[in-house]
Amino acid sequence: MREPSWLEVSLTVDGELAEAVADVLARFAPNGVVTEQGVGFINDEDEGTPVGEVTVRAYLPADANLDETRQKLEQALYFLGTIRPLPAATLTPVADQNWMEAWKSRYRPIPVGERLIIVPAWLESPDASRIPIRIDPGMAFGTGTHPTTQLCMVLIEQCYVDRGPSSVIDIGCGSGILSIAALKLGAEQALGVDIDGAAVTASGENGRANSILDERFMLGVGSVAEVLAGQFPLRQAPLVVANILAPVLVRLFEAGMADLITPGGTILLSGILQEQAATVIGAAQEQGLDLVDQKQMGDWVALAMRREASASG
Repeated sequence: MREPSWLEVSLTVDGELAEAVADVLARFAPNGVVTEQGVGFINDEDEGTPVGEVTVRAYLPADANLDETRQKLEQALYFLGTIRPLPAATLTPVADQNWMEAWKSRYRPIPVGERLIIVPAWLESPDASRIPIRIDPGMAFGTGTHPTTQLCMVLIEQCYVDRGPSSVIDIGCGSGILSIAALKLGAEQALGVDIDGAAVTASGENGRANSILDERFMLGVGSVAEVLAGQFPLRQAPLVVANILAPVLVRLFEAGMADLITPGGTILLSGILQEQAATVIGAAQEQGLDLVDQKQMGDWVALAMRREASASG
């Protein structure tokens, strides 16, 4: 019998905690984190809306460091639990050959908005009428299953109903899914930056899986300060996207994120819990931005803010 090659760690929590739990698990799981949520349907034509609790899964290698890794993970979850109570993690040894198939079997194509569909990289799209965004969930820096990503993609799609923004800056690009969506909807070029080098690598691989040339999808390690300092080919764009937790968005506005938007341009913000929306809107308005749209799915909110056409930059 094959020895277990992985230890699956899973917790089922409400939507408010899912992002924080995923962040903790991602520190210890080299293959990323998986989030799963039920889908509710209003009728036969309804494409479905994520509902109910979220199960967050990660896989730890069953190697010589497993005991130490598990101890550090449990300690990190304990500290998170002091902020808000967490359920006990479920630990399941899994054989490598079974894990790969079980892991892939959990993913299905996800229609988003009117024109997009997120497709696991190893599957064919079931809907030829939609634009496929191919993502390898094994990279798990943004698989498209979370409401924050889907809300942002809906707002991106709306920017490209007619001729949309020619260039995009994606702050905290994760898997690159938002940049890839913009590029496949009509953007000529995108710059994706992330403070995690592994996320930058994942974005590049996902870009190539979508047949996007490297010169159209520029990537690098960094954030707002590095873009403003001219370390990348783009310093401003008519569309900026940032799917990051609300407190980080506020800090990024303080660091000059609004200056990334060309006059008359738009920034799309996601990763925001409903009760945090007013704070993020306030931080954006202090930088001269106006709220033009707001979307909500469950507890999560995404915002579209516009910079005045007369703004200096």
